[in-house]
Amino acid sequence: MVSYSTVRRDTMAQREYPNITLEDYHIINQNSQSARYEYLDGELRMLAGGSADHSTITANLTGILYGLLRGGPCKVYNPDMQLQLSESRYVFPDVTVTCDPRDEAPQDNQTHYPTVVIEVLSPSTETTDRGKKLLYYQAHPTIQDYMMADSQSILLEVYHREMSRWTFSTYKLEDKAQLESLGIQFPVRDVYERTGLIRKHQ
Repeated sequence: MVSYSTVRRDTMAQREYPNITLEDYHIINQNSQSARYEYLDGELRMLAGGSADHSTITANLTGILYGLLRGGPCKVYNPDMQLQLSESRYVFPDVTVTCDPRDEAPQDNQTHYPTVVIEVLSPSTETTDRGKKLLYYQAHPTIQDYMMADSQSILLEVYHREMSRWTFSTYKLEDKAQLESLGIQFPVRDVYERTGLIRKHQ
């Protein structure tokens, strides 16, 4: 996930610091011209731009998945597409793949039934992506794979749902990463193409 900062009520001309209500969140989101906000159980987070490598990794993953899934039932979305996890959780994953026909024509720029969610880790978001979001994604009934792509080192990590349990796999530079729910694999090297990280290995 791209860098974020916690938005408090004093930034909206109020001095209190209580949790943001869901109604407040929808109003803020609707009135925002350019900023994007995530909402996790009362906490509002404003998304900010990531590093060049972060952006490149996100673009590479989106392109790889689009190429592999083109012509099939699955659709690939970039970070502009919001994912509603529950009534109190709204996020903007770096990459979302949905194969559910109910998401074929998203309303209000939202998906609800993803198969795969990918977050590109940054120093400011890694704790949340590995902590709260991992739990929230695993609790969502349709998510089958959760991938984390490190932007500080060449490493992909994948949690895959197998019935009632989750398996965990890691992939490094010369490996091929697998997303079992989609039946695809791709070189890790391609994910990090044209990043500063890959140049260090050339």
